[in-house]
Amino acid sequence: MTITLRPGSTVMFTGDSITDGQRLESEEGLGFGYPLRVAGEWGLRHPDRAVTWLNSGNAADKVLDLEARWQKDVLDARPEVVSILVGMNDVGWHTYDPDGHVIPTEEYAAGYDRLLAPLAEAGTDLILVEPFLLPIRGSVEVGDTILDEEVRRAWRTDLDPKIQAVRELARKYGAYLLAADGMFAELAATTGPEYWAADGVHPTPAGHAALAAAWLRLVG
Repeated sequence: MTITLRPGSTVMFTGDSITDGQRLESEEGLGFGYPLRVAGEWGLRHPDRAVTWLNSGNAADKVLDLEARWQKDVLDARPEVVSILVGMNDVGWHTYDPDGHVIPTEEYAAGYDRLLAPLAEAGTDLILVEPFLLPIRGSVEVGDTILDEEVRRAWRTDLDPKIQAVRELARKYGAYLLAADGMFAELAATTGPEYWAADGVHPTPAGHAALAAAWLRLVG
């Protein structure tokens, strides 16, 4: 089964920097990442089925940040489909920031649940994209910070139960799950992880293309 995108449908992408993709600097407001690639490929394949594509992703957002602007940025747009990718900013930052707030999986899941509940009640089709982390070796620069392998191993420990929470929420709400973490692990086995995300977090152009292709397999 896939989601049916009918002519005139509105699709909302939201989440953190991976979805944001510098959307405010882009002409269409979709950024330069996977939402733009999805919209472009859909338009190429289906010129007879025009869809409105929106992006409300915001760099550095956690689940609670999305919740604070959910009504204005998402619910008020009344989209037929909402695609969410959020989680890496809820993971691991406390490992190098002593003042950082540790976000338990239960808190992450509860906040995510509150995002989904009103959409499910409205009959919105939901696509939940797993947060993901690729196993880059050595120190890498993530944003403005240099991180070593030990820190990223701690991220992995923190991330896995949050990925499981997303999977459970997808089952609870009958949402479509894009299993991005597993997808990138499989892709990286033959190319190396840097090909898909140079810092392990933010996709390269090839990584965004992989996300877009997987996303499009969920719709028809």
